[in-house]
Amino acid sequence: MPQRQPIPGVKYLVAIASGKGGVGKTTVAVNVALALGKLGNKVGLLDADVYGPNVPIMLGSTAEPLATPQQRIIPVEAQGLKMISMGLLTPGDKPVIWRGPMLHSVITQFLRSVEWGELDYLVIDLPPGTGDVQLTLIQTVEVTGAIVVTTPSTVALADVRKAIEMFRQVNVEVLGVVENMSTFHCPHCGGPVDIFGHGQGAKTAIAYGVPVLGEIEIDPRIRVGGDTGKPVAAAGERGPAAESLYRVAKAVGARLEELAATAGGPTVHID
Repeated sequence: MPQRQPIPGVKYLVAIASGKGGVGKTTVAVNVALALGKLGNKVGLLDADVYGPNVPIMLGSTAEPLATPQQRIIPVEAQGLKMISMGLLTPGDKPVIWRGPMLHSVITQFLRSVEWGELDYLVIDLPPGTGDVQLTLIQTVEVTGAIVVTTPSTVALADVRKAIEMFRQVNVEVLGVVENMSTFHCPHCGGPVDIFGHGQGAKTAIAYGVPVLGEIEIDPRIRVGGDTGKPVAAAGERGPAAESLYRVAKAVGARLEELAATAGGPTVHID
């Protein structure tokens, strides 16, 4: 494998992944990035889901990134985050129909040609699965750690195991598992309803010796926030339906600090 290089100025590079689509990975990525920012950190968000670049929609941004005279990309500022996404570069509903080499090129450019500046966290929203984009990321830069998002359903958990094994095989630390779409609280009786099951994500994580970073409930306000470009985490920790997402963000920060202490402290790379 080629030598993996750091991104200048970035303290922690966190990849958010899922073994399959439809588990709310981008929702988690956007809200956790916003929560980390609200907790006092400088945060960037790279939307590496080239085929389904939904981060701009969730952040309510249609701005086009600019370029410096040196042909470096200036990320868009969206709700306090520095953000770049293929969704800002492709017009309307035109699909991206690319093969591996083209994917490699655009992801490398997003990583190496964007003026991220000084960041505490660069959060990368990966496509689902274990394909070309994941391999390009892992081979190109030093990933501090990966978060695997799942739902409690058995089908989703089978793919979680594959994602964990992928990161382990390429020596990327798995920071933990997030169980999304966990318990739903009935608005009428207030009782819990386990629509997709409950706790299976934690069992899978424990079986693989991976921490559980948190469970995020099923709450329509989280979905509405993403659909309208007003993610729930943007309103702060006490905002509606935001508490569990902030718990995840704090757990991520604690895990990274723990790893940094074990390794003798993080290195911030400056040009």
